[in-house]
Amino acid sequence: MKTAKRFWKHALAVPVEGGFGIELDTRPVRTPAKTALILPTIGLAELVASEWDAQVDRVNPETMPATRMANAAIDKVSTQFGDVAAMIAAYGDSDLLCYRATAPVELVVLQAKKWNPLLDWAADEMGARLQIVSGIMHVPQDRRALGILESLVSAHTPYELAAFHDLVAISGSLILGFAAAKRLLVLDDLWELACLDEIWQEQQWGRDDDAAALRERKRNDFFDAAHFFGLCR
Repeated sequence: MKTAKRFWKHALAVPVEGGFGIELDTRPVRTPAKTALILPTIGLAELVASEWDAQVDRVNPETMPATRMANAAIDKVSTQFGDVAAMIAAYGDSDLLCYRATAPVELVVLQAKKWNPLLDWAADEMGARLQIVSGIMHVPQDRRALGILESLVSAHTPYELAAFHDLVAISGSLILGFAAAKRLLVLDDLWELACLDEIWQEQQWGRDDDAAALRERKRNDFFDAAHFFGLCR
């Protein structure tokens, strides 16, 4: 698919009504839905501007994760906020951290050691205790706990929610998403928790280059989302 050629010399973050916009020379950037691209903080606007400034001959959206999340926040999340928040909160009912292996015993012990502290943190910090399930068959979680988590998801701004969506969807865990947003642990450690099963399998049977490459791409996306989320405030 052909993309637009670079026509500007400089991309700048500029104050505008309601926040900070991006100008390509003097032309304001708009979203795919033709809405003004306005960011809530100067840090976020400067990040988006730097992505536009880094484009060479043609615009490459794959190298512009912050712009993508900003567009999603404005065009999609803000226009259907309740549905997006509910979709993200639903991850709590099948959270990665709750579904445990039944064998081998080494993996069972490792999951308990690494994942239980995060579930305890969610119970203590957010008042939402999710139950551990053995095996892969779905077991519904406590509705009160899920209601608490959905309220916390809905407390985000559209910009935060766009990034939070990626944190949760990429990791497969609502609790890991909250932990990343709140910087409970360094991101590298949180990402290893999200990939615990894959890393364990790799240690047992050897590296699969395709799987490792996919995991690295997901790691980059996870880190991009965490960076975007942090700059929203």
